[in-house]
Amino acid sequence: MGGAGIFLLLLLAEVGAGVAWRPPKGKCPLSCSCSKDSALCEGSPDLPESFSPSLLSLSLVRTEVTQLKAGSFLRVPSLHLLLFTFNSFSVIEDDAFAGLSHLQYLSLANNHLETLPRFLFRGLETLTHVDLRGNPFQCDCRVLWLLQWMPSVNASVGTGACAGPTVLAHVQLRHLDPKTFKCRAIELSWFQTVGESALGVEPFSYQGEPHIVLAQPFAGRCLILSWDYGLQRFRLEEELSAPSVVSCKPLVLGLRLFVLAARLWGGSQLWARPGPGLRLAPTQALAPKRLLRPNDAELLWLDGQPCFVVADASKAGSTTLLCRDGPGFYPRQSLHAWHRDTDAEALELDGRPHLLLASASQRPVLFHWFGGRFERRTDIPEAEDVYATRHFQASGDVFLCLTRYIGDSLVMRWDGSMFRLLQQLPSRGAHVFQPLLIARDQLAILGSDFAFSQVLRLEPDKGVLEPLQELGPPALVAPRAFAHITTAGRRFLFAACFKGPTQIYQLHELDLSA
Repeated sequence: MGGAGIFLLLLLAEVGAGVAWRPPKGKCPLSCSCSKDSALCEGSPDLPESFSPSLLSLSLVRTEVTQLKAGSFLRVPSLHLLLFTFNSFSVIEDDAFAGLSHLQYLSLANNHLETLPRFLFRGLETLTHVDLRGNPFQCDCRVLWLLQWMPSVNASVGTGACAGPTVLAHVQLRHLDPKTFKCRAIELSWFQTVGESALGVEPFSYQGEPHIVLAQPFAGRCLILSWDYGLQRFRLEEELSAPSVVSCKPLVLGLRLFVLAARLWGGSQLWARPGPGLRLAPTQALAPKRLLRPNDAELLWLDGQPCFVVADASKAGSTTLLCRDGPGFYPRQSLHAWHRDTDAEALELDGRPHLLLASASQRPVLFHWFGGRFERRTDIPEAEDVYATRHFQASGDVFLCLTRYIGDSLVMRWDGSMFRLLQQLPSRGAHVFQPLLIARDQLAILGSDFAFSQVLRLEPDKGVLEPLQELGPPALVAPRAFAHITTAGRRFLFAACFKGPTQIYQLHELDLSA
C-alpha cells in the first residue's frame, strides 16, 4: 500500500475514535490529535516531544521543523510507522531515527530533501517500506550510498526522480547505475622538504624497506633516504660522494645493493654494498672512454641479466649499454654515436625488450633487442625536439609521455608497429613529463620551469590524460624528476628540483560520496 493510502487509514482511524485519547504516560501536544496508539500533528512549530513512549504511529505534516537532528525520536522507541511529509525542512542528520528498532514504515515524501546522510537508516533493521518520493534529490555522489543501499535492504523503497544535475533531471533514482558514479578523488598535499636541489630521484626496496636515492649535483652526492618510524618522516640513511652527479640508479640483487652514479666530470662509478649493515663503497669506474657527458641512466634486464644503459650527450662519447659480467658491469654495446642523447627509456613491446633514445639532433629512435644486441627498429613520427620520454601501460596498451621544452608535450600510444599521437599538452619550459601509477590511479606529472607543475590523471573511459591538480604550495622550482613510494601505509610523491629543494607530497584519497 502506498504512503498516501496508509496516511488516509490513519486519518480514518482517528475520526472513528471520536474523542482523542490521551495516553496515561504522555500528553498530546496542542497541534496534534492523538488516539490510543497513534498521533497526527499538523502545522506544529517544532518537533513535539510529550508523546507516550508506547506510541506506535506518528504522522508529522506541514510542520515548521527546519531539520531533524540525531536522536530526534528517542522518546518514542516503540514506533512502527513514522510519516514525515509535506514539510519545508531540507536537512537530516545521521542517526536522526536512532532508537527506532521496531520501525517498519518510514515516509519522508514530499519534503525539500536534496540529499540524505549516509547513516540515516543505521539500526533500522525492521524496515519494510521507505517512501522518499517528491523530494528534489541532487543525483551526484551524495546519493551513491543510497543507490548501493537499496538493493541490499529487505524493504520496498520509493525513490522518485532526480531534480539535478541537468543531465539527470527527471531520471528515476532506481534507474541510475552506481558504477557510472565517479566519487573517489585524490589530492596531493605537501609533507616534507629535503634541503638540497636534485636532478634525479629513484625508489628502491632493500630488505623489505622502501628507500629513495636523490642525485644532488651541487651537493656532490647520491643521498639515500629511508622512513623513520619514530619521527614519522624521511631521514638520511647514507650518502655517496659523487661530484657533478646527474643520475643515481639503484639495483638490488638479493642482499647486495648497487648504485650507478653517472657524473658529468670525473667519470661515472659503480658503488656496491655486499650485505646488510655494511656501507656502500666505490668498486668500479664505468666506461671512462665512452661516457664523457652522461645525461640519464636506466636499468633493464636482458636475457636474464641486469644491465644499465647510460645516455651520453657529448659528441665524442656514446650512449653505452653496460651489462653484468662477474663482479662488475662492462660495456656490451655502444649506441647512437654522435647524436648527443639526452634520455634513455627501457620498455617492453610485443613481448621483447626495447630501448628508446631521445637526442638533441633527431627524433626519438626505437631499438629492439635482437640477436644479443639492440637494433634500430623505427623512429617516432611527429616528435621533433623531444628532450625525454617515459612510458606506462594501461588496459593492455603502451603509452609514451614525450617531454618538449618548446612546444607541446605529447602523449602517444603503440599501435603494434609504431607510436601514434594521442594527445598534445601545452608545456613551455618542461623538462619532465613523468607517468606514475599510484594505487589505482595512473597519473602523469608535467613539470615546468615557468609555471605550476600539473598533475594529470588517465581517464579510462576516454583514454586521455585530464588535469587533476597543480602541485604546490610550495611551488616547485625547475622540477626534473618525480617518483613515489609507499611506506607505513602512506603514499608519497618526491619531486626533485634543479633550482630548489626536493619537495615531498603525501597522497590522500577522498570519498566524495561521504
